[in-house]
Amino acid sequence: MNFDKELDTRGLNCPLPILRTKKALAELQSGQVLKVVATDPGAVKDFQAFSRQTGHPLLSHAQEQKEFIFFMRKK
Repeated sequence: MNFDKELDTRGLNCPLPILRTKKALAELQSGQVLKVVATDPGAVKDFQAFSRQTGHPLLSHAQEQKEFIFFMRKK
């Protein structure tokens, strides 16, 4: 998937991946895509809830070994 910015939150635990994602999304234009790489197992539920609460669509998420990859579009 194409993305405009990548954010590495590996090694960070809740709530830091979400807080850094919120800050990174604020720097993007509407419609741009942010890729986030995380290692926190709770990140899947956190990102789903963050998407519902903020309205930024969670385009996809996948797990590759012990890493979670998220793609979010700024609303």
